[in-house]
Amino acid sequence: MLARAKDLPDIFEVAKEAVRAKLGLSRAGLMLGLADLGGDVQSFIGGMYPLASNVIVMNKRPLARIKGTSPELYAPYAFHILLHEYIHSIGFIDEAETRRLTYEISENLFGRDHLVTKLAEDISQFLPHLSYPAPTPMPKEIQLELVKGFDRSSVNYIL
Repeated sequence: MLARAKDLPDIFEVAKEAVRAKLGLSRAGLMLGLADLGGDVQSFIGGMYPLASNVIVMNKRPLARIKGTSPELYAPYAFHILLHEYIHSIGFIDEAETRRLTYEISENLFGRDHLVTKLAEDISQFLPHLSYPAPTPMPKEIQLELVKGFDRSSVNYIL
């Protein structure tokens, strides 16, 4: 399903289904916001889920970097970040537990040798493709660009 995903909403639907199949849990009504969260050569924030909210925020810098340096990483990377943040959104707050679940779900769905699973195992090996050479601090004010049609499966009406 990930290979057929055309955009972030498609990728998110795969992540949601993987969580439902493995954990029996789901959550509807989420939004995705893209924002510049800064970063440097050795570190960056890929995404975040503000507690008690209905928004997942993805750092648009790594997404743009991947498109320019390694487009084959785009869908696996986006899936990894969306899966991790979605797991947070359904109530898993502990970072170590969320990372463990992200890895287990990735391995279960894709197998040990898939890029998604390798990202979940150790994202640092992909840093040259994800980070920008020049350090950029996180802006004081985060400007969110909401992705239209993000959480499609929770919409049961037509506007």
